[in-house]
Amino acid sequence: MINFNGKIVSNAQANLSVFNRGYAYGDAVFETIRVNGNVILFLEDHYFRLMASMRILRMRIPMDFTLEYLEKQILDTVASHGIPKNQSVRVKLNVFRDSEGLYTPQKNNVGFFISVAKIDQPFYALNEIESNAYEIELFKDHMVAKDLLSTLKTNNRVLNVLAGIFAKENNFANMLLLNTDKKVIEATNGNIFLVKGSLIKTPPTADGCISGVLKKQILRILKNNKELKIEEDSISAFELQKADELFITNVIGGITSVTKYRKKQYSTDVTKKVLSLLNFDIRLKK
Repeated sequence: MINFNGKIVSNAQANLSVFNRGYAYGDAVFETIRVNGNVILFLEDHYFRLMASMRILRMRIPMDFTLEYLEKQILDTVASHGIPKNQSVRVKLNVFRDSEGLYTPQKNNVGFFISVAKIDQPFYALNEIESNAYEIELFKDHMVAKDLLSTLKTNNRVLNVLAGIFAKENNFANMLLLNTDKKVIEATNGNIFLVKGSLIKTPPTADGCISGVLKKQILRILKNNKELKIEEDSISAFELQKADELFITNVIGGITSVTKYRKKQYSTDVTKKVLSLLNFDIRLKK
C-alpha cells in the first residue's frame, strides 16, 4: 500500500506520470524514516530538515503540512500494511513539485507519496567483524560539489548510484565520496565518522555532506560526554589509514562498523560504546 497525497491506495494504483518532475528532473526531496513499533524515530529532526529542504528548493509548503499531519500520514500508511506493532519499518516520504513545465515549473505546488518496507531488527545492532567483513574504498570517478544543494536529500542521487555500482563490481561493501577539495565527506548511504583515540571526527555539512538525522543525534549525545570528544572537521584520505576505527551512520541501519580500508584493519571498541549510548538514548525517549 502507498500513501499518495493523503490517500492510501494499492501499489498498482500509485502511478506517477512520466512527466512527474521528481522523475523527469529530480525535482523532489525525500526523507528515509525509521518507525519502531508505533514510534517514529527522530520525527522532529526529519520534519524540520524536510521543511528546510523544501524552502531551499522554493517549493510551496501547504498550510496543512504540519508535523502532526505528516506524523498521522506516516502512521496511517504503516497501519495499512497490517504490520505488528513490535515490527520496525522503513518509511520513505517523497515530496515532489507537482507542476507542468520544462526546467522552469509553471507552479511551485507539491505532492507526496509514502512507502513502507519491513526491517528485521527492532534496535540498532553492530555488524560483527567475524561474520561480516565490511571493506570500503574511495570513489574517485566523480566528486561532490561543495555547495548547499549537495547537503539536501534530493532525487538527484546519480553519483551515489554510480558509486554503488562501482562497489558491487569490485566487491566492496561501500564507497566513500570525495568533494571537489578531495576531502572525504560521506559514504554512499550515510555519514562517516573517524575515531582516533578518544577523538571522534565527522565532516561538517559545509564540506558538502548530507545533514544526516542520525549524525545529529550522535553529535548531541557525545557533546557533553566525558570519555569521548566529538568534533566536526574535514577528513583527508590520508587520515583514514591512521584512524583506529571508522563507522557509517544512517537512520535505517544505525551504525555500521568499517572493518577494512586498503591494508588497514579497524577495531570496534569506541564504535560499540557509541552504539550503546545511542540505543540507550532511544529507549529513554519512548
